[in-house]
Amino acid sequence: MAAVAEAPVARPGKVKSFLKLVTIEHSVFALPFAYLSALTAMQVHGGRVRWVDLLLITVAMVGARTFAMAANRILDRRIDARNPRTANRELVTGAVSLRTAWTGAAVAVVVFLAAAALLNPLCLALAPLAVIPLVVYPYGKRFTNWPHAILAVAQAVGPVGAWLAVTGTLAGSGPAWLLGAAVGLWIGGFDLIYACQDADVDRTIGVHSVPARYGLRFALHASTVAHVVTFALFIWFGALVGFGWLWWIGLAFTALAFGYQHLVVSPTDLSKVNRAFFTANGFVGIALFVFALLDLVVRLGLRA
Repeated sequence: MAAVAEAPVARPGKVKSFLKLVTIEHSVFALPFAYLSALTAMQVHGGRVRWVDLLLITVAMVGARTFAMAANRILDRRIDARNPRTANRELVTGAVSLRTAWTGAAVAVVVFLAAAALLNPLCLALAPLAVIPLVVYPYGKRFTNWPHAILAVAQAVGPVGAWLAVTGTLAGSGPAWLLGAAVGLWIGGFDLIYACQDADVDRTIGVHSVPARYGLRFALHASTVAHVVTFALFIWFGALVGFGWLWWIGLAFTALAFGYQHLVVSPTDLSKVNRAFFTANGFVGIALFVFALLDLVVRLGLRA
C-alpha cells in the first residue's frame, strides 16, 4: 500500500507569532490610565478632546510596551527554559527566532520614539529615559530581591508621559505623578502576587524575587500594602483634579476588585492567580477610566 503523504502543518506567520510572544492584547491594561491622564490634562487645558494626541499616545504606549515585552522575553529566554511554567514560550520552543524578536523590538522602539517626536519636543527629549526601566527590569531579577519595584517605575511612566504629551510642559503635572505612582504600585503589587507562582523554581535556578527570598506570605502582605497605598493615591488624584460622584462610584468598584484579587489568592492556594490578573486587574483600569470619562463629560464639560 502506498504511503499517504501527510498534509503540511500550517505555522503562524512571523508577525502573528511575534505578537503572541509579546501578548499584544494585554496592552489594554495600561492604556486606560494613559487615556485618563491625557483626558484630564485636556480638560484642565481647554476642555476639548484632541484626537490626534490620543492616537499618538496610543501608538507610543503600544510601541513602548511591545518593546518592553520583547526585551523581557529575549533577555529571559534561558531562565524561561528552566521554568516549567514558561518553558513553552515562543523563544524557548523556537516558534519565534531570536532574530525576529530583536527585529520586532527594534521596530517597536522606533515607533515609540517617532510617536514621542510627533507629540512634542519634551516627550522626545524624555523618551530615552522612559526606555531605561523597560530594559533594566529583566535584569533586576538577577541582582535584587525587589525587581517588582523596577517594574513599578516602568509602569508609572505611562500616565506621566500622557500628561506631558498633552501639555508639553512639566509645570502643573503634579496630578500625573500621583496617578503614575498609583499605577506603578498597582502593577508592582500585582507582580508580587504573580511571582509567587515561581518562588520554588526561582530559588532553585537563582532568580531573585520577594516571594523567593522572603516567602509567599510576606509577598502577599507586601502586595496588600502596595494596593492600599494605590487606592489612597487614587483618592488623592481624584480630589486634586476635582472629580465628582461618578469618579467615586468607579473607585468603589475598584475597591471591590482589589478585595477580590486578594481574597482569591493565598499562600496555600495560587490556583486563581491568572483569574486575578485577567479579571480583577482588567476591571480596575476599565472601571476607573469609564467612570472618570463620564465625570469629565457630564460634570466637567470635556468636549469632543
